[in-house]
Amino acid sequence: MTRPTTVAVLSAAAAALLSTAVQAAPASYSVDPKHTFVTFEVKHFGTSTNRGRFDNTKGAVTLDRAAKTGRVEVTIDTTAINTGTPAFDKHLKEGFWNAAKYPTATFVGDKFSFSGDKVTEVAGQLTLHGVTKPVTLKANGFNCYENPMLKREVCGGDFETTIQRSAFGITELQGAVPDEVRLVIQVEAIKQ
Repeated sequence: MTRPTTVAVLSAAAAALLSTAVQAAPASYSVDPKHTFVTFEVKHFGTSTNRGRFDNTKGAVTLDRAAKTGRVEVTIDTTAINTGTPAFDKHLKEGFWNAAKYPTATFVGDKFSFSGDKVTEVAGQLTLHGVTKPVTLKANGFNCYENPMLKREVCGGDFETTIQRSAFGITELQGAVPDEVRLVIQVEAIKQ
């Protein structure tokens, strides 16, 4: 091999290694409040499903798809309940969620499961109503894309779990209203 060819091969190999090292580094993301909401669903006296959402959510994500690791911290403003009916919002804030006493809920997850480079689950701790319990959020539709307006990568999906509200001390209308509450965190986070 001639000297220029050897230099070219070594240069290409070095560039490939540097490229891999850059891709393998953890990336930091900031939760986009315009595209991140937490919704909840609970059966209403065994008939229809009552749904609502918390309109204010913030947080940060660190993701290393090559190493298959990550960390997420999400803070949910429980005073920002929106069911579309102000009187029902008031009832939920004062009773069911007791938002005056517990104005925030948090999820901190650090155990990520992957299929290829796609997140499939995040396990961590949910603090709700002053009680912290382990939960696992199942990922649906996880994807990363280049946002054409921001000119940055955005990753997200719908992450869901079902909790037993009584485990978190939420006992209003226990027996009449089922214990199971489905939570869905619709999240998009912008690479920093």
